[in-house]
Amino acid sequence: MKFSAFISPKAIRSSLTANSKEGVIAELVDALVEAGEIKDSDKADIIKAIMKREELGSTGIGRGVAVPHTKHASVEKLVGTVGVSPEGLDFESLDGQDASLFFLLVSPPDRPGDHLRALENISRQLRDDTFCRFLRQSKTAEDILHLLDEADSNQFGS
Repeated sequence: MKFSAFISPKAIRSSLTANSKEGVIAELVDALVEAGEIKDSDKADIIKAIMKREELGSTGIGRGVAVPHTKHASVEKLVGTVGVSPEGLDFESLDGQDASLFFLLVSPPDRPGDHLRALENISRQLRDDTFCRFLRQSKTAEDILHLLDEADSNQFGS
């Protein structure tokens, strides 16, 4: 599944300001609300659902990357966004390192295949050091979107 199938270009954030796990999740969910991908009235419940998922085990997968996600009945299709934290922050990652790259996903409960395919694509791309380095160096949402388009076109080694 290509990034273009689920990442909302208007929700991409190249310079996150939050300095906590819940803060980053709230900032990225806000971005999805601003982009029109989720309703403002569902925002608090979606943040709560993602935090509940985090209680099961951090989605900070290591190497500076976190993929907070949840399933929520308020969305009709898989939606996601990307955020970069220039400073990085403690996300309780598996390797103990601060996270600076975030991919947040919200999917409908009845579409588990889409959810898994998106997670597989993200994890495959994030294993590519060049992709991660370029993502961390991105200064604008347009830079990030261009990089995701390149990844969709298999321009990285993954």
